Amino acid sequence: MSGDAGRQAIARALALPCWEAPGEAELLGGGITNFNVLIEDGGRRYVVRIGEDIPHHGVMRFNELAISRAAHAAGLAPAVIHAEPGAMVLEFVEAAPLSESDLQERQTREQVIEMIARCHRDVARHLRGPVLAFWVFHVIRDYAARLAEMGSPHAPLLAGMMAEAAAMEAAVGPVHLVLGHNDLLPANILRGEGRLWLIDWEYGGFNTPLFDLAGLASNAGLGPGAEGEMLRQYFGRAPDGGLMRRYRAMKCASLLRETLWSMVSEMTSGIDFDYAAYTAENLARYRAARDEFQSLRGQS
Repeated sequence: MSGDAGRQAIARALALPCWEAPGEAELLGGGITNFNVLIEDGGRRYVVRIGEDIPHHGVMRFNELAISRAAHAAGLAPAVIHAEPGAMVLEFVEAAPLSESDLQERQTREQVIEMIARCHRDVARHLRGPVLAFWVFHVIRDYAARLAEMGSPHAPLLAGMMAEAAAMEAAVGPVHLVLGHNDLLPANILRGEGRLWLIDWEYGGFNTPLFDLAGLASNAGLGPGAEGEMLRQYFGRAPDGGLMRRYRAMKCASLLRETLWSMVSEMTSGIDFDYAAYTAENLARYRAARDEFQSLRGQS
């Protein structure tokens, strides 16, 4: 199924009306909610993102397109060359995705955090038209309901997870809204000559900055020392106890959302990816963060 879907994605990309004389096309790795196709045309290379709306993941391509354009205008993302339902053509940039180990390096991490701050500060100024909000606790509740409806084998875990999520949401409290990326996997940050790029805006939307910071830390496996440095750099001050509790709660929520995302994808996705292993990895990370959060709550 996935092989046929990949071939169909290449054919769809080659058939777009924006080309003059496209050469061979090839699938790029990395996409687990869409297909990325590399195409050369007129001596230049482009990346075509092939993917329809995915309502059960909250992915709406009109939203991705609007934020991608705004992120380019803010100097953070490649330019959008062409867009139509189910397809978006981006300029190709000479850059490589970061890894978890890259984000253990202090200099790289500081550059990434500055880019995140720029995202939160600048992208919304360039937005046009309607865009979505991304409230992780709504996403968590919706995923849990879908998993129960689909008869997921993970259903016995859901009641406990929802009780834990309610405690996290209460701990986060009122928030300051920014335009967030909301999917800060290391692979969504590219390093080129003298700069960084931030790509894949399909989950972009208004959110608290804590979600991006927590997502970056959890996805990169940052330790407590690096997390403290990250928060100090972003907020311009050492984090106090209240900020740390809100941050820890959001870190748990970020990991729970990723776990539930993967559980849903196990039952819905046709892309060739080991979602079961990804679920297990994120569930272990979530439980470790949850235990730490609950321990801190018991001390407060």
